[in-house]
Amino acid sequence: MSVRVRIAPSPTGNLHIGTARTAVFNWLYARHHGGTFILRIEDTDRERSKDEYTQNILEGLAWLGINFDEGPFFQTQRSDRYIAAVEQLLAAKKAYFCYCTEAELEAMREAQKANKQAPRYDNRHRHLTAAERQAFAAEGRRPVIRFMIEEPRTIAWDDLVRGTVSWSSSDLGGDMVIARVDEQGKIGLPLYNFAVVVDDIDMQITQVIRGEDHIANTAKQILIYEALGATPPQFGHTPLILNQQGAKISKRDGATSVWEFRNMGYIPEAFNNYMALLGWSPNDGKELFTIQEAAQIFSFDRVNKAGAKFDWDKLNWINSQYLHSLPTEDVCDRLMPFLQGAGYDLTTVDRAWLLDLTKLIAPSLTLLTDAPTISKFFFEEFAEYTDDAKTTLQAEGIAGIITALIDALKESTDLDSDRAGEILKVVMKSQGVKKGAVMKPLRAALTGDLHGPEIIPSLLLLHRKGLAIARLQRALAICN
Repeated sequence: MSVRVRIAPSPTGNLHIGTARTAVFNWLYARHHGGTFILRIEDTDRERSKDEYTQNILEGLAWLGINFDEGPFFQTQRSDRYIAAVEQLLAAKKAYFCYCTEAELEAMREAQKANKQAPRYDNRHRHLTAAERQAFAAEGRRPVIRFMIEEPRTIAWDDLVRGTVSWSSSDLGGDMVIARVDEQGKIGLPLYNFAVVVDDIDMQITQVIRGEDHIANTAKQILIYEALGATPPQFGHTPLILNQQGAKISKRDGATSVWEFRNMGYIPEAFNNYMALLGWSPNDGKELFTIQEAAQIFSFDRVNKAGAKFDWDKLNWINSQYLHSLPTEDVCDRLMPFLQGAGYDLTTVDRAWLLDLTKLIAPSLTLLTDAPTISKFFFEEFAEYTDDAKTTLQAEGIAGIITALIDALKESTDLDSDRAGEILKVVMKSQGVKKGAVMKPLRAALTGDLHGPEIIPSLLLLHRKGLAIARLQRALAICN
């Protein structure tokens, strides 16, 4: 049978990195086996599901380059199918109407708590007579539909990641709610554990690959597969993404949505690379690879059982390696939205200038968001000089060096690196100093600092914008 896998996010929030990692693993598995990757939007939670989150999920997957072969399918468009499946279980007496009130359920939980028992539904309405159901309905009670969980029973499956997993049906919390009934007495949209099974049956899913927090759900869902007369797919439960303290990663640990990582300046190739390494590693131990390369060798034999700790330093290193390896044209295109986002006016410079700027700052980039800070002095006048820059400019003899530089630049409309080198030699000779004595104050004058990108390329870029002489004149004003 051909491999058919799916990713099934709920549009109750932005695309989470846990969902993104699951999407990557499913995509890798599908591509490795020449199978089909399906996108399903599980939007039955009508109160919390929003179109904006659906759009964020679609855009996030597109940014990552995780293309799907079928879908997106929406659960809210499949209500008739779910209702038919619920009615099938009711007819087979594998599900029933439960009329317990919330107060009764709460009292049940409190009694169990007092007796130091795990909270569970005690199946009290499993065998109501028709007369009892009518009496509860006459009281105005609105029922839910519960699925009968056979007890005692062991549910076991051969997990793609964890090997044999077994679960006692006694630990599943009693008969579970699979659907609610609306005010008109009609069966409404089903709950997660039921809808997901019906979907996976209809979409002929062969492997369900998801996080280990779904293991208890898997035990429940296997029972539903059986009740509906279907063979369960294979299951694979991947390790959770943890913070450095070993707890499940959350917003307190920094960004958790894919879009946040995009806005922080990570690029999708690097992010996919790192997502694949969160719980999986290739046989050869390589840490840098394209997602296409990973698909060729991906298998669950190399997926870890233990939680995957999120390592910001590793992600930053991977991102920097990708940025440093990309062509200048490509990096330039990726930088432009971040430069514009910082308020820099790119209409005042041409493409050649932007490419030269990119070539200058690219080796220093870890994130795309580094670019506005590194290149700020090319677009905006710096507010003040650092203390070290002031000290440098106020040293004896610096005024003469700055003046000589200004005079030489005024005679150089077309400045390139060769001409800049000649100017330095002229200034060195006229002032009787060595190269370092010129370069240091030149940097201080042009950037207001003693640290930053290479100074000669910086000089060329500033001169082409008509800023170099003005910066030197400003610096001359504070020289002794």
